[in-house]
Amino acid sequence: MKLAGIGSAVLSGLATILILFVSVRADDGTIHNGIFADDVSLGGMTEQEAEEAIEDYVGYFGDRTITLYSVNNEASTVTPAEIGLHWTNRDLVGKAYDEGRSGNVVRRYKAKKDLELNQEVFHVEWDVDDELVKDVLEERCSIYDVEPVNGTIERTDGVFQVTGGTGGAMVDIEASAARLEHFLSSEWDGNDAEVTLCVTENRPKGTEEELSLVKDVLGTYHTSYKTSSAARSANIKNGSSLINGNVIYPGEEFSFYDHVKPFTFDNGYQIAAAYASGQVVDSVGGGICQVSSTLYNAVLLSELEVTERRNHGMIVTYVDPARDATIAESAGTDFRFVNNTDAPIYLEAYTTDDKQVYMTIYGHETRPADRVLSYESEVVSKTVPEGIAVIQDAAHPVGYISTQSAHVGYKANLWKVVTENGETTRELVNSSTYKPAPRYVTVGIASADPNVQAVMANAIATGDEDTIKATAATCKAIEEAAAAGIPLPAPAPEGAPEGE
Repeated sequence: MKLAGIGSAVLSGLATILILFVSVRADDGTIHNGIFADDVSLGGMTEQEAEEAIEDYVGYFGDRTITLYSVNNEASTVTPAEIGLHWTNRDLVGKAYDEGRSGNVVRRYKAKKDLELNQEVFHVEWDVDDELVKDVLEERCSIYDVEPVNGTIERTDGVFQVTGGTGGAMVDIEASAARLEHFLSSEWDGNDAEVTLCVTENRPKGTEEELSLVKDVLGTYHTSYKTSSAARSANIKNGSSLINGNVIYPGEEFSFYDHVKPFTFDNGYQIAAAYASGQVVDSVGGGICQVSSTLYNAVLLSELEVTERRNHGMIVTYVDPARDATIAESAGTDFRFVNNTDAPIYLEAYTTDDKQVYMTIYGHETRPADRVLSYESEVVSKTVPEGIAVIQDAAHPVGYISTQSAHVGYKANLWKVVTENGETTRELVNSSTYKPAPRYVTVGIASADPNVQAVMANAIATGDEDTIKATAATCKAIEEAAAAGIPLPAPAPEGAPEGE
């Protein structure tokens, strides 16, 4: 009897093992029952079927309405599908399939049975497309942005009129996109929802309080252009009008060139004399550097921070050496300065009937009342040019003469002198070098008569201005007589037998 009982138990155990073995071996390649992706049962599905089921599940939420509140609580809507709703943890399906498939036969069988009693739920992680989110915010929410209105200040008849600005607000696209993405990926329950976007207030430039500080003269300077031509005078007046009334806020940099460009007829400029490559040439906008130089001196007296300044290639006459500031469109040369005060500054620029150009900088004066400021120009050396430079001009007939004065070369320093609390200090502001330029004589050489051309060539070769002028006058008389039908003997070239 005992042997029979033992045999029966052994047989029963073997049968159980056989059942377990058959059960495990009979795996049909599907995910075990009791495994879910959120609320989606994956049991009995292949991995591909499970992926498709999760795709359908995520797509089910794609048409929900998300209301976005932006500036002034204005509302816009978007659906998750429009911003690329998708699930990110694609390895979920593989993990679901592997669940209950590790260990020996007994462990795997037990795991499978446990899943039937205790479900295993994998969380579906989803996200949206960052670029699509930003595009939607730009298109549907930024339309409610409110631009700030900057304050204004105007000086009329010696009195400032101030109008304070009003603030604005705008959607912070980057921050709002991050907030919306976090909400959908971490907080959203799948239903219609509302999200308040990140709104940034835009403070206007020039509040009434700020602009009301502008009342003190920080620095003023003027120069004369009484000897200027009508065209050069017009350019100075035009350039002054283009910079007049500018407000520069604390920390801002002012570019003179940016405010007076382009040098065109349409922008109010005329052709007048200007420096170029050591010569005086006609140029649209000639004379504009007197405006920048006058402003440079007002800036120095205001003790603003000069960030870019260059002297002219040759000396100018309207300011002392080292007190000029040139600009050059072709060379990218500019005059720039920064408002390093604690308040806005106002630039007043105008010309007068007696041909004076004035620059005055208004702001908030904080310098001590006993502070005395001046600038001293120091000429270090002079270089006087010798001789003349002759330019042969085939575009003008023989007899044409045009001259340009010589320019003395200088090396000069500009010193800032300050007296305060009974003490005087000197500080080097700049060192400027001006190149010497000879007296230029432009001579017309166009003639149909080769003998006349030869005579002029010989006169030019002497390098003597009086000889050149006398020969040019003689040749001109011969040309005019010939044109009138009065034959005159052509002068013989130097070295040729007389009468030949």
